[in-house]
Amino acid sequence: MSFLSFFLGEKKQTATVAKERLQIILAHERSGRGTPRADYLPKLQQELMAVISKYVKIAPEDVKVSVERQDNFEILEVKIELPDELR
Repeated sequence: MSFLSFFLGEKKQTATVAKERLQIILAHERSGRGTPRADYLPKLQQELMAVISKYVKIAPEDVKVSVERQDNFEILEVKIELPDELR
């Protein structure tokens, strides 16, 4: 990071912002293991739809978000079905 960008700031890319938000959500969920985990999934799905819709026209049912626990790990799975013309 340059000296000027530190004071003037930088415009972050959408993917970077989305990644940071996801990391915050996961860290928050891990810190409160006693609370229901699925509370944030609908909001996460809505935010993903909003970002993806800026670039590709998709239906809400084309984005699925789920969390699965295996041993000591939590796996966040995001499935996005793209339209045929983009494949």
